[in-house]
Amino acid sequence: MKTTILMSLAALALTSGAAQAGGNAAAGQKKAQEVCAACHGEGGAKPTTPDYPILAGQPADYLEHTLKAYKSGKRKNPIMAGMAATLSKQEIADLSAYFSHQKGVTHKR
Repeated sequence: MKTTILMSLAALALTSGAAQAGGNAAAGQKKAQEVCAACHGEGGAKPTTPDYPILAGQPADYLEHTLKAYKSGKRKNPIMAGMAATLSKQEIADLSAYFSHQKGVTHKR
């Protein structure tokens, strides 16, 4: 009985984490090609200038928090404010999921 309960709790924890993330990496990849690649490079790994950060491999929650801060005006950057202003909550989650799974800063695949 204990084993069944523990396995159920473990499964619940794994699935609830995935649901909380909420981002669709495939949708994020498509959106990234439309709005992010020109400055941050393909997959967010090779920015066009050292002034732009590497997005690939950054934690999803950090990317999501940052994009929301640009959108709200809490974080100031005229270029990113304009880019983030057009993004929906779901697009922010999708982009965050996509970039966090790319080989880059923290994921050395």
